[in-house]
Amino acid sequence: MPTKKKSAKATEIIGKKESTVSVVKKFMSAKSDIIFKLLFGDELNKDILITFLMAVLQLPLEEFFEIKITDPHSKRKYKGDKLAILDVKVTTATGKIINIEIQVKIAPEMRERLVFYNARIMSAQLGESDDYTAVKKVISIIIAGEKLLPEHDVYHDKFTLYSTKTNTEFTDVIEIHTLELSKLPKKSDGTALYDWLEFINADSEEELNMLAQKSPQMKAPVRKLLDLNQDENARALYEAREKQRRDNMARENQAKKEGISEVARNLLEMNMSVSDIAKATGFTAKEIENL
Repeated sequence: MPTKKKSAKATEIIGKKESTVSVVKKFMSAKSDIIFKLLFGDELNKDILITFLMAVLQLPLEEFFEIKITDPHSKRKYKGDKLAILDVKVTTATGKIINIEIQVKIAPEMRERLVFYNARIMSAQLGESDDYTAVKKVISIIIAGEKLLPEHDVYHDKFTLYSTKTNTEFTDVIEIHTLELSKLPKKSDGTALYDWLEFINADSEEELNMLAQKSPQMKAPVRKLLDLNQDENARALYEAREKQRRDNMARENQAKKEGISEVARNLLEMNMSVSDIAKATGFTAKEIENL
């Protein structure tokens, strides 16, 4: 009997413990494109967006007196893509167009794509009856999770059309800003931009709270990001986006494996040894024999 009572008591205690255990949800960082979009692309968060833009760009304050988020909703980029995230696009008071995007993974062709996007946004401004004086300045801001410019260690760089011989600006109608999170130094340089990139790079609630205590201007964006982490709709979008990313990665890996398999088969037909094929493809001897 004592044993039964002890067992029952133990069960009661375990039951209480189990009832208080909650599922730990993954922290949704601003590095996620869907969270970044919800944070900076929402009309209700214009004050947060403006503060960020002022930290990045050297534009007169008047430019931000009236801004318009021109793509406030997610849209499909191609058939079958239900969760494609468009960049955050902003039009300033004088008509300047600012395109902001975040890319955690950097593709080899990223520089060319940035230039192409700038050109496409610029050409879209003109109608048949417009002349070139109607073109407004286009500014692109790319936030990169990986190193985009291995040529230097500066975390913020700015590009326009300049002469390499005379250091003369040809035109400022195109402007590209690169913000590389991987180059952010551990010690603050005292700028508002540094705080913003720390905010975007944060991977936990603790990091955000420390930033808010250190930098009062970051309290509002920190509060908003923490609110998004508690928002079930935001989490559903985030998890769907993560699933899509994992599915795409799995398809790419499968396609890559099939391509390597074809190479291995061709090498087998050429009577190359299994050990040499294994070295060339990364497959094990057993995987090659199964081919």
